[in-house]
Amino acid sequence: MTIFLLRRLGQSLVALFGVMTLVFFIQRLTGDPTYLLVPETATQADIEAMRHALGLDRALVVQYVDFLWDTLRFDFGKSFIQNVPVTTIIASRLPYTLQLAGGALLVAIAIGLPVGLLLALARKQRWTNILMGVVLAAQSMPTFWSGILMILLFGVGLGWLPPSGSGSFAHLIMPSIALGLLSMATYARITRSSVLDELSKDYIRSAKARGVKTGRLVTRHLLRNSAIPVISITALEISQLLAGAVIVETVFAWPGLGLLTVQSVVSRDFVVVQGVVLLGALVTIMMNFLADILYSFVDPRIRLDGVSG
Repeated sequence: MTIFLLRRLGQSLVALFGVMTLVFFIQRLTGDPTYLLVPETATQADIEAMRHALGLDRALVVQYVDFLWDTLRFDFGKSFIQNVPVTTIIASRLPYTLQLAGGALLVAIAIGLPVGLLLALARKQRWTNILMGVVLAAQSMPTFWSGILMILLFGVGLGWLPPSGSGSFAHLIMPSIALGLLSMATYARITRSSVLDELSKDYIRSAKARGVKTGRLVTRHLLRNSAIPVISITALEISQLLAGAVIVETVFAWPGLGLLTVQSVVSRDFVVVQGVVLLGALVTIMMNFLADILYSFVDPRIRLDGVSG
């Protein structure tokens, strides 16, 4: 187990370093933010003074080394626009994104897993074709489109829910559903495939031959043995939810990290974008690491040294 943890830690550090490098240089390709920070009447001397104050007049390699060193010290700098530490800005927006991601994950799991299980157990029923069509439609619909449709129907047309903003549980409902629909469809398809694979195995046929009831068969055998693919996609789906939050938060004006990222990209606030992207990369790496560890608890045949027993 120690070798496994060390190997995964090394892989995680390499991945994090790669993300840091990419986000640093790609941001610099978008242009010089100095011109957005000075008034229209600023002289060239004013522009150069602002560039010097921001440290953008130094060689790119020097900026990169300083960025790596500051990141290792958990110093993400100050926002070019707000002149506030990036950690403070992220801390103020993070709770909103966590609420949205949590609500979306709840929608995805609470609907996707039962639907997937039902599609597998009742696969010979004709109505499952209709249900599968609904799942595929949910997976095919772009997040921004489903969000706009819900705003027009439930926010503007019927007036049941607030169309945008935050502040109450009602504000969270539509963004959570819009963000969770795609993940719900993924959970349903993966659960269906995993359960169907288990149903074809000998131990299931033997249990049925012994007269084991369907309820006990599902709870004692199918759910546990079908859990590994679900754990895998959970780690991936959390990352997808964080990425999808950029679109959903923009559509619903939800004041989380996604909306912050869009605003920072538009204003070329490099340091804020770097901080948000690094946080997302860290969460993704941690979730995949946790998923690998959970495998061994769900299926004892899988050992953390990477060898199946």
